[in-house]
Amino acid sequence: MATATSALQRMYIDGQWTEAEGGRTKAVINPATEETLAEVAYGGRPEARRAIEAAHKAMPAWMKLTPYDRAKVLKKTADLMRDRVDTIAKTLTLEQGKPVAEAKAEILHAADTFEWFAEEGKRAYGQIIPHSVPGKRHVTLKHPVGVVGAITPWNFPVTLPARKIAPALAAGCTIVIKPAEQTPLCMIQLLECLLEAGAPPGVVNLVIGEGPAIGEEFLQNPLCRKLSFTGSTAVGKQLMRGAADQVKRLSLELGGHAPFIVFPDADPEVGAKIAVTGKFRNNGQVCIAPSRFYVHKDVEKKFTEAAVEFSRALKLGNGVEPGVEVGPMIEERARDKTVGLIDDARKTGATVLTGGKKSDRFAKGFFFEPTVLNNLSPDSKILTEEPFAPVMPLLNFSNLDDVIRAANNTRYGLSAYVFTNDLSIAWKMAEGLEAGIIGINDPVPAAPQCPFGGMKESGLGRELAHEGLEAYLETKYVSWKLKD
Repeated sequence: MATATSALQRMYIDGQWTEAEGGRTKAVINPATEETLAEVAYGGRPEARRAIEAAHKAMPAWMKLTPYDRAKVLKKTADLMRDRVDTIAKTLTLEQGKPVAEAKAEILHAADTFEWFAEEGKRAYGQIIPHSVPGKRHVTLKHPVGVVGAITPWNFPVTLPARKIAPALAAGCTIVIKPAEQTPLCMIQLLECLLEAGAPPGVVNLVIGEGPAIGEEFLQNPLCRKLSFTGSTAVGKQLMRGAADQVKRLSLELGGHAPFIVFPDADPEVGAKIAVTGKFRNNGQVCIAPSRFYVHKDVEKKFTEAAVEFSRALKLGNGVEPGVEVGPMIEERARDKTVGLIDDARKTGATVLTGGKKSDRFAKGFFFEPTVLNNLSPDSKILTEEPFAPVMPLLNFSNLDDVIRAANNTRYGLSAYVFTNDLSIAWKMAEGLEAGIIGINDPVPAAPQCPFGGMKESGLGRELAHEGLEAYLETKYVSWKLKD
């Protein structure tokens, strides 16, 4: 049997490492050097269909296992990920670009997710419901939803698959995972951990290939009962339309445009440090990254000066090098889009305080300087489109109600951030902001035990936490009449 570490990186279907039909392959590129890291098998609908059929065949035995037996596989997976964190982190950095320290943090977070759902799967409780008619009894039971098709992006290529695989397996579902074509290698290493931990053939399947084709198979194949997707709002809407024909279950974690609101009661330099940390993590290529910074006029000058200073001090470079804090963007078109956002902002009156251009320090790679802007027009694309870029646009405000209205004036509602030491302000913001995730003085709020997801056009449902397990379960109501 071929292994995932052979020269050609293969897909995994029904217990076998396999090539694509016709031998199609695709290169995985290092965004820091533009070199080819590996060739991967590159499939489409036929491979997705085989994987769904394998998952369907494997599900009866998997769902009949006790939650405690399924938990052993998930816990062992977490342990293996921690043991191999250095190896997987290096792979992640080479194919995605983020600094090794961030890559390690991502893998450890994903390991925690597997361990947490190993335990939470034991708590898929039903209930006994009081009866209103003598001689009747009512109960509810939990039942796995079925075969899951999962599609994940490149920005967190270990964490985001883990958020789908772990709860699906804990609930008794089987799964077909389609990683982003830019970052399949660390997903292969995650799969190796699952297999070594004891995941049976067909329970977890990996298909690398064309997103639209594989997505169509997930939507149209009746054996696939649920689709879980993390990605753009535009694609999420397409999947919602496609899922309607079979009333297929959906979990969607989509785009965001998060406000970061700075109040004058707390140290603006501390606020700037928190803001820069949140903004430039993974080069701004984070769905929950703050992307509009509203700073109270009383501290605007100090905050702006500190934000520019901290941003200029960030070390840009190849993520495998020591001390690097910001790596390259994922690919050339992402960098070109960022150039376009800056050009549009300048045309509408914005001032570039630092950065604002491709880095000229590197002969190769998709590097862009961490950027801070102010004096923006409300019509700037960077304030209306999800930026997904290392750009920090600064705006000001003077009234709490006005800034809540401004923060909510978007079709997105994934995350929002507030910097304040005033409990009353924090509470009003938590209640008033239209976002599924709100960080108060916390730029990195995600945790396995806490629900993750958005409002409005930022998605449907929640990942992580107990809600993340419920997303893979059906509730069955049972009523019976006792003998007289």
